[in-house]
Amino acid sequence: MPKRRTRPRRRWIWRLLLVALAVVVAIVIIDRVGAVDWSSVRDALSHLLWWQPLVLLVVVAGRQVLNAIPLHFYIEGVSIRRATQNDLGAILMSTVAPAPANYALRVAMFTSWGVAAARGLAGSTMNTLTLMIARFSVPLVGFVLLAVVGGDLSYRWIDLLSLLVAAAIVAAMSLVLHSDALARGVGSRAGRIAARFRRSVDPDAWAQSCVDFRSRISERFRYGFPRSLAGIVAMLAVDLSLLVLCLRFVGVSTSEAGIADIAIAYLFAFPLTILPFSGIGIVDSIIIAALVQSGGPAVEAPAFAGLVVWRVFTLGVPMLAGLAAIGLWRRTAGKGVQPT
Repeated sequence: MPKRRTRPRRRWIWRLLLVALAVVVAIVIIDRVGAVDWSSVRDALSHLLWWQPLVLLVVVAGRQVLNAIPLHFYIEGVSIRRATQNDLGAILMSTVAPAPANYALRVAMFTSWGVAAARGLAGSTMNTLTLMIARFSVPLVGFVLLAVVGGDLSYRWIDLLSLLVAAAIVAAMSLVLHSDALARGVGSRAGRIAARFRRSVDPDAWAQSCVDFRSRISERFRYGFPRSLAGIVAMLAVDLSLLVLCLRFVGVSTSEAGIADIAIAYLFAFPLTILPFSGIGIVDSIIIAALVQSGGPAVEAPAFAGLVVWRVFTLGVPMLAGLAAIGLWRRTAGKGVQPT
């Protein structure tokens, strides 16, 4: 019992440390960019018209459907509506509780809909891997845009690490899906590496988990992966469009920050959304710093206001929708099923 209590506590401590680090890094970045004029930020927020949040809500709705669509493609029998409901619930759970609480909720919802727990877990894992591949690959598009518009590459080479992470995930996934022998080898090797940091890790169990994962996902991979990846790419395009709208609605003009400038800032910052709360603080500060570099100090306050609006709609709205999604599930198919 003490060990079970210690692990969640350690996870919470780790999450809090990462959030504290994000705050410190954000303060450092903002300090280097310049002091924020909070009165100007309030003035920028006052530019929002009554109908603009409604537009943003529609865009966010599309974003969340696209974000969930891999679950529909990877798990046979799961509709887009249920995939979206499941994903929204998992988003809320991952925000308020440490992993693997979100996976526990996902599996509980799937089993209540008649989907075997093993298939639901395998599909959820592929959903995560697809997002990870897209997340760490997007700086490649940023490099292409920089080459087209003639931006400064001198401090962007560190982002090549992100591309290496994406390549490593693709390579490992390809090996696991190729054959049982390779899947067992990858799992055993990863387990031995993990065991160096945590004694409780069993390399043999990891090896068997990879073999089981392959058996459950291999049939749907060729159908599901390209469609899921296309869905995630579309989600990123919608998310970027949402950021552009938020900036425009608070007064950031095209002369201060063109679409290419915003896209470059977004694409290079996006890999850091892997951090808790989607990298809030760090991601926002990096985007603001990039926009100030391209548009000058005058863009800082309205850009800050735009990022506040963007975060409200990309973090706050999905969390509220997740609460509604879980409530709806508990009242219908979720009765009697307790997430563990």
